[in-house]
Amino acid sequence: MHEQDKPEEGFDRRDFLKTAGAMGLATMFATAKPTWAASETPIKIGMVDPITSTFAALGHSEIKGAQFAEAEINKAGGILGRPLQVLVEDGAGNPGTSVDKSSRLVSQDKVDFLMGTVNSASSLAVSQFANQHNKLFLCTGGHVDSLTGSECKSTTFRTCSTTWMLTAGDFETLYKKFGKKWYFLTTDYAFGKSEQTDYTTQLKKVGGTVVGGALVPVGTTDFSSYLIDVKAKSPQVLCLLLAGNDQVNCMKQIAQFGINKDIAVGGALFELEQAQALPPAARYGWWTMEWYWNQPKTPHVADFVKRFSAAHKGEYPTARVWFGYASTYAIKLAVERAKSTETAKVVKAMEGLVLPPEVALQPTAPVYRAEDHQLMISMFPGHVIETGTYPNLFEVSAIVPGASIALSAQEMGCKLPRT
Repeated sequence: MHEQDKPEEGFDRRDFLKTAGAMGLATMFATAKPTWAASETPIKIGMVDPITSTFAALGHSEIKGAQFAEAEINKAGGILGRPLQVLVEDGAGNPGTSVDKSSRLVSQDKVDFLMGTVNSASSLAVSQFANQHNKLFLCTGGHVDSLTGSECKSTTFRTCSTTWMLTAGDFETLYKKFGKKWYFLTTDYAFGKSEQTDYTTQLKKVGGTVVGGALVPVGTTDFSSYLIDVKAKSPQVLCLLLAGNDQVNCMKQIAQFGINKDIAVGGALFELEQAQALPPAARYGWWTMEWYWNQPKTPHVADFVKRFSAAHKGEYPTARVWFGYASTYAIKLAVERAKSTETAKVVKAMEGLVLPPEVALQPTAPVYRAEDHQLMISMFPGHVIETGTYPNLFEVSAIVPGASIALSAQEMGCKLPRT
């Protein structure tokens, strides 16, 4: 990651986050926990997510989801009769920092498992660290294909989708609706590059052309030089492959340039956090969500939304919230299935684990594939509602089962040792 993604000076993250983890982020959640006997050792999950950096909003959401699950699990009796404790550290969107915080969690806090990360570079770094230290790592939000592909590890699982699943989720809509002449504006790190590679592969298969593109450093605030080139190249589709605040800032400037009035804008990943941060004039485009709160035909979703919103002063859950929530429950289910917290036994229990409907919160039954440890979640392609008001900011056009568009483990290049 880049220097600009380092955490802000003077922010005592270690003290704050350890206190928050120990107290279950009491300021966020009012759910009471049972009183545990002093002799009952907690089962500890170390969560490394960005609380600072351009990815901060997404990290906060994942943490809220994990802590919401923690409160529910403990209220229901914990895991194997033991309390669950989620200890949070700020990875600051930086792979080096994320590994340092993972090391602290393992060596000082003696966590049983690692979880988290938003940006793909941090996901890859923590995956390697966890494998070296024989700790299960459940990636919540880093999408780069190689994590469960060519760089897959026996101790790493992933809840969010691959970039291939993200791009395949809405590629057909984009090219059929708007055309085959594309321009890529791509964040200059693993996530964006992986998305562009996947879109380009699909575009070439239908005879499309790439008329231009640029790699954009993380933390860019002025996109004018890139947008001038976009106007000059006149693509039919401006494929925007940025992340976090960078995408918000770029979409604002695209609207100021009036580009979205003449050129279709879209891309793979879009987040409710980003939609909330955009002024009405900058709400546009066709994208893929990985989970959405408005699923009237899906059991348990409305109840989950109601519970979460009640605990968060009317805030609605996002895909990132669901990542943290589902990942925490997945570890619980695997530990109970294994009847152990030993890494090897929990890894085996996670392989082929199907999320139950009240955790999956989508029409399909997502499973962590044994072959590559990737969760087969649904994609929610659609478009931003330009005149929408929170939380109705996105219209889902379809719910696409992940297994119907995902590449196989072999195609992804994953070769896990089989026992």
